[in-house]
Amino acid sequence: MACTTILVGKNASYDGSTMIARNDDSGSGHFTAKKFVVVQPEEHPAVYKSVLSHVEIPLPGDPMRMTAMPNAVEGKGIWAAAGVNAANVGMTATETITSNPRVLGADPLVVYQPAMGDTPEVPGGIGEEDIVYLVLPYIHSAREGVERLGRLLETYGTYEMNGIAFQDAHEIWWLETIGGHHWMARRVPDDSYVVMPNQLGIDSFDLDDAYGDKKDYMCSADLREFIAANHLDLSLDGNLNPRDAFGSHDDADHVYNTPRAWYMLRTLNPNTWVWDGPDADYTPRSDDLPWCMVPEKKLTPEDVKYVLSSHYQGTPYDPYASYGDKSQRGMYRSIGINRNDFMALIQIRPDVPAEQSAIEWVAYASNAFNTMVPFYANVATTPEYLSCTTKEVSTDSFYWVSRMIAAMTDASYSKSLIHAERYELGVLSASRALIHQYDAKLIAEPDASQRAALRVEANEAIAKVLKARAADTLDKVLFELSSGMKNAFARSDA
Repeated sequence: MACTTILVGKNASYDGSTMIARNDDSGSGHFTAKKFVVVQPEEHPAVYKSVLSHVEIPLPGDPMRMTAMPNAVEGKGIWAAAGVNAANVGMTATETITSNPRVLGADPLVVYQPAMGDTPEVPGGIGEEDIVYLVLPYIHSAREGVERLGRLLETYGTYEMNGIAFQDAHEIWWLETIGGHHWMARRVPDDSYVVMPNQLGIDSFDLDDAYGDKKDYMCSADLREFIAANHLDLSLDGNLNPRDAFGSHDDADHVYNTPRAWYMLRTLNPNTWVWDGPDADYTPRSDDLPWCMVPEKKLTPEDVKYVLSSHYQGTPYDPYASYGDKSQRGMYRSIGINRNDFMALIQIRPDVPAEQSAIEWVAYASNAFNTMVPFYANVATTPEYLSCTTKEVSTDSFYWVSRMIAAMTDASYSKSLIHAERYELGVLSASRALIHQYDAKLIAEPDASQRAALRVEANEAIAKVLKARAADTLDKVLFELSSGMKNAFARSDA
């Protein structure tokens, strides 16, 4: 899957929260309908079997409740995608990333081999379908998430290159797979944010720390030997650059991947570097864009949503631009595209009691024309408007309503954009107001069972406001698009 990720350390955020967020995009030629649900401990089997790779993995016997964003249509596996567990640990997986033939030749991906005649099938490794389901219910910190996933990768391998984020209230870790069985992970500096397109991203790595205190770095047990045996370190000064060792710098990256990172960094640090023109420090094709940066101001969930909605606004590359060189419009892959299936922004807040600290912001369909909505994650159920998605298009489903709003706004952009902007502002303002109200109610309520009921009640209240505003916006953009039909005729019936 093609995706875009941003991670925000606690000292870089507006309220001391850790924040991790990712767009999940479907492959070309189809949409992958998603739903927002709660997975209860009893729903986890004793042995997990992957639908795609057929690998079977025994599971620990003590899973926790978690939220998830699984596929709404059964048949290709769970694809839990993002969630928060009962220990307030968040996870989003996965960001499909790139590699090179030197790595993939030295440690081939573990690909499923179907039975052929008398030859039995050979199971593959784990992948995006499996990772959240295998890890999130069993971890109590971000660091534990790295350690558990690392063990699974070393034991079972993977059939694809992926990046995975873990967070708790104190720190964020980013793990990248390397070939079939190797991996590395780096802690996000507390004062920084990280941007990730579909490309191996970590730009420096301290192997001494990874093999020692593991303060900021972790890796597979034999990574140092793997690098040496296969001559993967391409540095001239002995300072390992993982992008050069394990990643790619293909021509396709300069159209599909690096421009997305460039735009996010350009937006959040507009004055730190020169981003445009012949004297730019960094361009959309720069291979040395920083993996992490200290922002010029503290970042909010709205900032995260904005960059994950981008289509290169304010640059010559905006496909909707009415200015500049027409040949440059749409030349780079946007972040907010028609194939966005959902965005999950997980926020672990430090200034409220732990049982209400985890907020999961949810958006469906193209981020360029949708809105995100905050929900308490420590709940037993999620609102039906977000969990009822099926393969059938329906105005009862937030997923499908979001798709319709986006498609109609795109087709009547000049007239409908204002409706999408007002929709997003209205939903964000109303839902933030409800979170403020229910935060106060929860703090004042002494009974734990009543607090649990209040969190569910809050989510339902937010969903009710959301549904009404989404229906109103759909009505408006439908009218704008209908008014521009080619068979329009101004004269009314006499």
